[in-house]
Amino acid sequence: MSYSRLAIRLEYDGSAYAGSQYQPDKPTIQGELEKALARLTGHETRADFAGRTDAGVHAVGQVAAFTTDRSDSSDGWLGALNGLLPADIAVTAVAEARDDFDPRRDATRRWYRYTILARRSRDALARGRAWHVSQPLCLEAMQEAASRLVGRHDFAAFCGALEPGRTTTRTIFGSCLSRRGEKVRFDVVGDAFLPQQVRRMTGALVRVGQGKMSVDELTATLEQAEHGSSRHLAPPEGLCLMRVDYEGFNFGDNDEDL
Repeated sequence: MSYSRLAIRLEYDGSAYAGSQYQPDKPTIQGELEKALARLTGHETRADFAGRTDAGVHAVGQVAAFTTDRSDSSDGWLGALNGLLPADIAVTAVAEARDDFDPRRDATRRWYRYTILARRSRDALARGRAWHVSQPLCLEAMQEAASRLVGRHDFAAFCGALEPGRTTTRTIFGSCLSRRGEKVRFDVVGDAFLPQQVRRMTGALVRVGQGKMSVDELTATLEQAEHGSSRHLAPPEGLCLMRVDYEGFNFGDNDEDL
């Protein structure tokens, strides 16, 4: 019997889920995907994910992989999985990968986007998709602060709970803010991210934009690297995993770039 390793790209609205990682007593993205795979294959199939997303966090470019003895085409898998997954989870691409492909360990870059609704009144249509901040924000100060995050640093200050022995050093390749009408986007690309790192960085940037923290104070917080010292955690609904990159592997389409 021959086996193949398939990689899939997932898009999901995380509002109804306790995160991407499987939990036995709560709905998760991995749990729903593995239920769909079990119905298709007739047995339990473990799906490995590129990264964990928290409860309420969304994705348009999460990557998962699984091994199967079914010989369906990529289009066949895409249609079959989407026919079984809930409406708030979609498979947008399927591709064959090498036998030892690990979507988490083999990833070279991850791109997250955090969306802030910067206006006095809330937006009913943006509910669950953006963090509503009613106070004015200074985008120039936020951009200067975001640029200080670029490079290889110890991001312990922006880290939530972490298993003992894991390093808190990460590399940020790009960190920028842009305004689209009343929405402010924080785009950040790194080799990997710590638990709550993007949400804590966003919380600090908003404080800078509100004049409650200076750019130099944010830089000092980063350099002091005291675990969890940046305590202002942006809510999960504004965060979206945009894309995961690999060397020598892609889904063969043209993704939006940062």
